[in-house]
Amino acid sequence: MTWSFTDSAAAFRAAAAEHLAADAARNTAVLTLMDKAGRLGWWAEADGRVTGVLAEAPPGVPSLGAMTEEAARALAFPGGLPGGEGPTEVRGETAAVEAYAEATGRPWAPTTRMRLFRLGELTPPDPAPTGRARVATEADVPLVAAWAREFVVAIGEEPAEDYTGFVTERISEGRLWLWEAPDGRPVSMAAVSRTIEGQARVHLVYTPPAERGRGYAAGATEAVSRAAREAGVAQVLLFTDLANPTSNALYQRLGYRPVTDHLGVTFTR
Repeated sequence: MTWSFTDSAAAFRAAAAEHLAADAARNTAVLTLMDKAGRLGWWAEADGRVTGVLAEAPPGVPSLGAMTEEAARALAFPGGLPGGEGPTEVRGETAAVEAYAEATGRPWAPTTRMRLFRLGELTPPDPAPTGRARVATEADVPLVAAWAREFVVAIGEEPAEDYTGFVTERISEGRLWLWEAPDGRPVSMAAVSRTIEGQARVHLVYTPPAERGRGYAAGATEAVSRAAREAGVAQVLLFTDLANPTSNALYQRLGYRPVTDHLGVTFTR
């Protein structure tokens, strides 16, 4: 039983394809990151079966996919994560992250507690918000880029200087939707990732503070979720912050159901 590592997404896919496809929902973070990750890894059992995967992006921050606690603990020992004193942060399913963090013997603190949801039967918001949904266009890039920065600040992360390229990619591929108020003003947004192994993840759900409390986020989320379903996405997913009961309740009203809990930790030395 051993961990293997590569910087090649093609080599990683070849080695871990069966494991990635078998539970695409639980591997959503790794599937999303693997084409830009600096390091990818897979855990093979004695019989060669892969039962654990990870993707490291950004550097020093591995995201753990579906894996056994044994595989997670093995990352903390020789043959596990190579290089330096180990990562600065780790993210992934709660049991795996805790197993790894405890095995390192390093002091650590939780930073985020998330829940992964999967869409069941999509249920439109009731009452329906006023206004309508539409696909974002090139003309919306400046506004959406500013909102993306506000979103990152709102979730407590360090924002980048410019999100123009980030949102342009999503808009040009038709993956970002806006909710317009009756007067035509965009008042909320939601995006969906590219589809990989039949799964795609809703993200960038954001409503500026002055527009909240009117159901606009529900309208935008329902619209982007419906578009993903109509495009043939088998598993429409999203993450919520467990500390935010409002968003957790909203997504469940729309038809999202819990899959598993996730944890992010920071090592304090």
